[in-house]
Amino acid sequence: MLRWIRQQLGFDPPHQSDTRTVYIANRFPQHGHYVPQKFEDNRIVSSKYTIWNFVPKNLFEQFRRIANFYFLIIFLVQLMIDTPTSPVTSGLPLFFVITVTAIKQGYEDWLRHKADNEVNGDPVYVVRSGSLVQTRSKNIRVGDIVRVAKDETFPADLVLLSSDRAEGTCHITTTSLDGETNLKTHYAVPETAVSQTVARLESLVAVVECQQPEADLYRFVGRITVTHQGEEIVRPLGPENLLLRGARLKNTKEIYGVAVYTGMETKMALNYKCKSQKRSAVEKSMNTFLIIYLGILLFEAILSTILKYAWQAETKWDEPWYNEKTEKEKNSSKILKFISDFLAFLVLYNFIIPISLYVTVEMQKFLGSFFISWDLDLYHEESDQKAQVNTSDLNEELGQVEYVFTDKTGTLTENEMQFRECSINGVKYQEINGKLVPEGMTEDFSDGSLPHLSGDEELFLKAVSLCHTVQISYDQTDGPGNSFRPANGISSQMEYYASSPDEKALVEATKRMGVTFTGSKGAIMEINIFGKSEKYKLLHVLEFDANRRRMSVILQSPSGEKVLFTKGAESSILPNTTGGEIHKTRLHVDEFALKGLRTLVVACRRFSAEEYKVAASRLQEARTALQQREESLAEVFSFIERDLQLLGATGVEDRLQEKVQETIEALRLAGIKVWVLTGDKHETAISVSLSCGHFHRTMNILELIQQKSDNECAEQLRRLARRIKEDHVIQHGLVVDGASLSLALREHERLFMEVCRNCSAVLCCRMAPLQKAKVVRLLKTSPEKPITLAIGDGANDVSMIQEAHVGIGIMGKEGRQAVRNSDYAIARFKFLSKLLLVHGHFYYIRIATLVQYFFYKNVCFITPQFLYQFFCLFSQQTLYDSVYLTLYNICFTSLPILVYSLFEQLVHPHVLQSKPALYRDISKNSLLSFKTFLYWTFLGFSHAFVFFFGSYVLMGEDTSLMGNGQMFGNWTFGTLVFTVMVITVTLKLALETHFWTWVNHFVTWGSIVFYFIFSLFYGGIIWPFLHTQDMYFVFVQLLSSGSAWFAIIIIVISCLFPDVIKKIFYRQVQPTNTQKAQLTEMYQGISCMDSVCCFSDGETACAAVGRVVDRVMGRCDPSCVSRCGISLNSLCCRRISYKLEHDEAAVVDV
Repeated sequence: MLRWIRQQLGFDPPHQSDTRTVYIANRFPQHGHYVPQKFEDNRIVSSKYTIWNFVPKNLFEQFRRIANFYFLIIFLVQLMIDTPTSPVTSGLPLFFVITVTAIKQGYEDWLRHKADNEVNGDPVYVVRSGSLVQTRSKNIRVGDIVRVAKDETFPADLVLLSSDRAEGTCHITTTSLDGETNLKTHYAVPETAVSQTVARLESLVAVVECQQPEADLYRFVGRITVTHQGEEIVRPLGPENLLLRGARLKNTKEIYGVAVYTGMETKMALNYKCKSQKRSAVEKSMNTFLIIYLGILLFEAILSTILKYAWQAETKWDEPWYNEKTEKEKNSSKILKFISDFLAFLVLYNFIIPISLYVTVEMQKFLGSFFISWDLDLYHEESDQKAQVNTSDLNEELGQVEYVFTDKTGTLTENEMQFRECSINGVKYQEINGKLVPEGMTEDFSDGSLPHLSGDEELFLKAVSLCHTVQISYDQTDGPGNSFRPANGISSQMEYYASSPDEKALVEATKRMGVTFTGSKGAIMEINIFGKSEKYKLLHVLEFDANRRRMSVILQSPSGEKVLFTKGAESSILPNTTGGEIHKTRLHVDEFALKGLRTLVVACRRFSAEEYKVAASRLQEARTALQQREESLAEVFSFIERDLQLLGATGVEDRLQEKVQETIEALRLAGIKVWVLTGDKHETAISVSLSCGHFHRTMNILELIQQKSDNECAEQLRRLARRIKEDHVIQHGLVVDGASLSLALREHERLFMEVCRNCSAVLCCRMAPLQKAKVVRLLKTSPEKPITLAIGDGANDVSMIQEAHVGIGIMGKEGRQAVRNSDYAIARFKFLSKLLLVHGHFYYIRIATLVQYFFYKNVCFITPQFLYQFFCLFSQQTLYDSVYLTLYNICFTSLPILVYSLFEQLVHPHVLQSKPALYRDISKNSLLSFKTFLYWTFLGFSHAFVFFFGSYVLMGEDTSLMGNGQMFGNWTFGTLVFTVMVITVTLKLALETHFWTWVNHFVTWGSIVFYFIFSLFYGGIIWPFLHTQDMYFVFVQLLSSGSAWFAIIIIVISCLFPDVIKKIFYRQVQPTNTQKAQLTEMYQGISCMDSVCCFSDGETACAAVGRVVDRVMGRCDPSCVSRCGISLNSLCCRRISYKLEHDEAAVVDV
């Protein structure tokens, strides 16, 4: 029983074997010893809560947050002991925060439940009891035979049994899984491919043995045993036999498949990845500040408790005549009394910790993230893709980036390949007008005669047109009879689809040169050579993998000869070649790489009958292995892909994306170092780095490549370090390859980091995906702890994207895995400059001010409470009414800072992009430095002293301030302090606001007005549900005193006037670059930003005075927006545009 409970809680998972056995159509063995395995049902569950566990689970998660837990403890203390304030003062704000968060999370989970129910209720057709039965998706069981029709998605992970095609193939797209739009061909084994009807399937006796579920979309290991006429036939199963849930059937009428993984065990569900939680530098600073303020709170509570007992040491204060102690109080434990008093003071001062800070920060991040999606400058019209925010927790981190790690292919380049050159048997060729022409010749066959290909040229083009996994799509549905097009007339509607852009470019190039791949029918591949058709039988495909860096096909030629064609990186092909022009081809590959072309080397091998028999036998054995299949296949592939005859090499161009050079230069001016991490050979990578501006022509290029040992690598690093120290002025760029990087990271990390830090740009080539992540981790964990950003477009960039502080995916042509695993996604690399220099800048200054301001206003709030204890013998008498204590953070001061944190801009976005150096002003978390934190804290304490003692001086001599001769009482004094405080902290934020919209005006002045109206209603009416009403008529009496109004004005001016003087002084004497840019802005007539509201062109009588104040304070006048030709969007619009209708005048450097 205990073991079962532990299993249910997930502490002791039940034992699982490494494989699962699936009986097709659930025909289990009839002998009595068989115990069926238990599998998941086909329900998809993406929701987090159920109706039963929502309350306890949500509360548990929320109280894991230290601030919420702290206020819960305070609330419980107020319930347990006699405290000076009502439990409502802590309970209500806590309840508000918890409730708002729970409603938000509950609504999001309800949407997930709704989506799950729609998916689980989809109708599907299943073969049961000899007929086709319609049921719901959630009712599919492992072993069921499922029918899927054209354009339907697969409801579970199915092993393909048969299709409407005789050869048992089908086409699918996996766009929803990895974003790849190309058609992929999947196969049924021959023994099941003939079962194309329900009756044939009903009589099928077969068993599938496969691995247990795993998340890798591209890995599947299994075998199928078909019993036919008493004989068992075993066939291997791989990824090409598995149809994944979420993929869609294309160009095929229908298929039948057996469910092997269902529900949350499907590969799609296992890829619902819960990414590790990333925390921004601002959040870490915020937690540090909370701990400091918690220390201040404890200090104040302990000091007050000690002073209380020190004061009560005098007899006259220990037992005043009006408050004599009872016998119980006299005999009570002094230790318990001390603890009780300490807790009471803790409750009295607890509001110095702002409970609403977390919920305000969450709202700011969530609402602020929409500005990225709404920005038209980040919208790519050609692909109809806008910027995408996958997490809003890191918005401000975009303003703190110090290192950018970028992939090359598809990120800096378009990933659109164009064939440019090739090398065949040691001779270089170019493509001219669709013809293959040796270098130096300009023959264009103008006489119209067909070009002639030599034997070497034809063999090379045949190898390129046959060694691939390209699929062909026609407008008509592919059926059994129309897989091929006429040999003498290639259909213009034929289109190639490939998972690799290189393969597509090469097959299209051979088509232009006269060797056309016209399609596959089962195991037959057909090519057309100048009108003559040749058919090859595909015997085996040796799939590409990142370790081998090559792929091969074994074919049977029309003459019956067995031949292997292979293509891949020169580092993986050339060492295995024994014939051909190896030296010349190597030189040509290096030349292609220097031109920035992507290179592939092509080779072949002819098998004798005995050699092929051995190879096929070993392949079959490795493919049917259930254990260590990958290792076995790698060994067999190496055995087959040897003794190669070199045919030649290809050079394909990948064009740079638009404005890549300008973007990299802007990042460099902003103080951000750019590292390029690529799998290309170093000559290609250097060429692209020079062309995109990553390396300058005047830069001294240092190389750490082809290192063979640790000692050799260490010595080279020392030489590079000395060279950098000797050349102080010259900028350095470092090139390092994957092998040398492995050596450098093994034992020489510090030396390697020293060299890298002193280089302006670093290029890492021949990088494996995990090496990319290691490089990012190396920088992240260095002593300086810089903020890193990784950007890429492919599955090989995912580890790097997840490792960096901020991960950005490019919506490119290599699927959507990078986008799915990123924090932000953009369509082009050029958008990175605005994302960092503008959005990052705005988000950081907004949230930095929000955090500092929250602590400031709470210090202002609670310090007078502390000071008041010196005047009431530390009796724990509260200065403020309980309702004011409760509503201060919730109602009176919450909206102005939230609106500020959404709309504030110190500088126009156009200026931020044209002056990237402004990004340096906010780097290294400068606005949340300890110095700035101390300034805001000191400001809060000084303002609190002015509030309290300013009010005290006014009332200190029993002055009669009422019209009827009465004096102010305790609650009137507290209300006066509270009124001055609300007005001052609101106006302080107004002084910090640079960009004003009507929303800012509304919430700023509206908050003050709301406080006055609320206080009048609260104190002017006798509320029947209140036990006591100490504030009755207090506020009305306060406002009826002219002296009180005078005090409010004097105290507010006394607090804020030094701030104004300080701002003016520093702006004139020691302006920052941002303040200089603000002045430039005003003189150039540039507005702050496209307004989110409309302003009239009319000016009030105070406009002239306002302009003088604005110039002194460095503000913008939004009313000039309409005169600058900038489009305006009101808040009621669905999206807010930052896009300028026409470019502004260039900004002059100051």
